[in-house]
Amino acid sequence: MAFSFFQNILKPQSQSVLGIDIGSSSIKVVQLRKKGGKAVLETYGELALGPYAGIEIGRATNLPNEKITDALRDLLKESNVTTRAAGISIASSSSLLSFIRMPEMDQKQLATMIPIEARKYIPVPITEVALDWWVIPKQENSFSEFEKAPVAGEAPKEKGIEILLVVIHNDVLNRLNQISQGTGLQSSFYEIEIFSSMRSVIDQNLESVMVFDMGAGSTKLYVIERGILRASHTVNRGSQEITLALSRSLGLAVGEAEHIKRTIGLSSEPEHKNIKEIVTLNLDYVFAETNRVIGAFEKKYGRSVSKVVLTGGGSLLKGFLDLARTRFQTEVVLGDPFSKTEAPAFLEPVLRVAGPEFAVAIGIALRKLQESE
Repeated sequence: MAFSFFQNILKPQSQSVLGIDIGSSSIKVVQLRKKGGKAVLETYGELALGPYAGIEIGRATNLPNEKITDALRDLLKESNVTTRAAGISIASSSSLLSFIRMPEMDQKQLATMIPIEARKYIPVPITEVALDWWVIPKQENSFSEFEKAPVAGEAPKEKGIEILLVVIHNDVLNRLNQISQGTGLQSSFYEIEIFSSMRSVIDQNLESVMVFDMGAGSTKLYVIERGILRASHTVNRGSQEITLALSRSLGLAVGEAEHIKRTIGLSSEPEHKNIKEIVTLNLDYVFAETNRVIGAFEKKYGRSVSKVVLTGGGSLLKGFLDLARTRFQTEVVLGDPFSKTEAPAFLEPVLRVAGPEFAVAIGIALRKLQESE
């Protein structure tokens, strides 16, 4: 099955475009149009998936196609979406990203050899997956992006080129096709969520930046440098773990615990000390894993991560940004994907707060706009 994750595919006929992020706990949509070379925000919306699974809002779900289609159809209606020209995200959990090293060879040879090499990393027959790859450019100095200066006593670094290998099971693509058709969408591409987030919250620079994306079921960590993905890791804990911990510790129903998490969070008020301790304990595990990933990257490449950009609904927890700044030895900021769009001034404060949760949907919509250029 031919499929490209790095190339634009079709040319849309509609001026307005739609970016759709199907997450584990909610679906987000963003509709943009181009005006005067700028991406103008027309509408956006979010719908929790918990009720469609018969569970609480904020919980991660694993819904069948029919339920996802129903939820997306409802969201498109509630958000007053007027276009069907769309792109849809692929969850990182439904993809495989691997960095592999190959001997230096031309593109034609790589196209032959990479599928053979990829079999070492894919636990299913290669005929059951869509595969794409991209050669990581070397740094413009005497050492490649993946090689540091040799240290006395160390073995020489392996030669060759570094390749980002991307694998998606055909079942995932077929599922998205069914959802797209069931909602009447004209989806010209599907994109793994990290590449959408990179487009919406990372500026082109020479520094190494980490995207910290906390969703309901997991936290995804990505290191990007010069606009190129350098490392990725998933921590199997997300914001719903905080809700469940509060429920267990305080003897509350999950729905009530979710409400406390959203309204109190990491409040420093004395009467909320117990709640803050429970939340902090759960977050510290995720922060420790994040620092481990940062340390591994810095040791491997000999460069520091200059900034951590927070995205995902979990990062909107009250007091989260302040706590993160005490846990990481680098600059920490909230992602502001809506800054890549033009919207009425009165909406800016709302969009700035909601931004981290819409990073993927905006990134998808921005790519869709690029197709018309």
